Amino acid sequence: MPPWTLYAIAAALFAGLTSVVAKRGMENIPADLALALRTGVVLLLVWLNAAAMGVWKSLPALTGRAATWLALSGLTTALSWICYYRAMKTGPVSYIATIDKGSILLTLLLSCLWLGEPFTWKLGLGAALVCSGLVVLAWK
Repeated sequence: MPPWTLYAIAAALFAGLTSVVAKRGMENIPADLALALRTGVVLLLVWLNAAAMGVWKSLPALTGRAATWLALSGLTTALSWICYYRAMKTGPVSYIATIDKGSILLTLLLSCLWLGEPFTWKLGLGAALVCSGLVVLAWK
C-alpha cells in the first residue's frame, strides 16, 4: 500500500471526527466564533508541523504562481469552512457532512478536465454512487 493511501485514510478518520466534535463545541457559541477558535488551533499545529519537518529550506523554490494558487486554495478553504460551520450550527451534522462530501464530484471533474488525470470506470462508478447518495438525502 503506498504511503499516500495511509495518509488519505487517516485524513478521512480525522475529518469524520472533526464535524461531530465541532458540533459539540459550538453548542453555546456562534458558529463563526467556533470556526475562529478551530482555525487558530489548525494554524498553530500546521506551522509547528512545518517547522518539525524542516520544510523552510524549500521556501526559495516557491514561485509567485504557486503562491497565488495556494492563496486561492486558502481562500476557497476559508469560504467552505465558513459555510460549513454556519450550516452545522443549525442543521444535522450527518446530512451536512454528507452533502459537503458531494464536493468530491467537483473535485473529480476538475482533476480530469483541468489536471489531466485519467477518468476511469472506477471513478465514474464512485461518482455515480456519491450522486445517488446525495439524491437520497435531498429527497423529501
